[in-house]
Amino acid sequence: MKTYHFIIKGEVQGVGYRITAYLNATRLGITGSVKNLSNDNVEVFAQGDEKVIDNFKKYLKIGSSMSHVSEIDEDILDKSEFKDFQIIY
Repeated sequence: MKTYHFIIKGEVQGVGYRITAYLNATRLGITGSVKNLSNDNVEVFAQGDEKVIDNFKKYLKIGSSMSHVSEIDEDILDKSEFKDFQIIY
């Protein structure tokens, strides 16, 4: 299974972005993680069916009601499988 790696840029820290990503990922059955980076971006690893990941990307672009996503960088990685979706603090 592919692991998708996203870097989300914009106003995405301190605005409920991680919890929104977590809730959408768990609702869609995606495993992986979300965490804040020291450069004010958010990093997401996501594993799941390609169609489900495409749907998840739409939610990543929307973010939370208080966030503003300006850009998303995406890579596909070879990474070990995740058991669930976690918020990393």
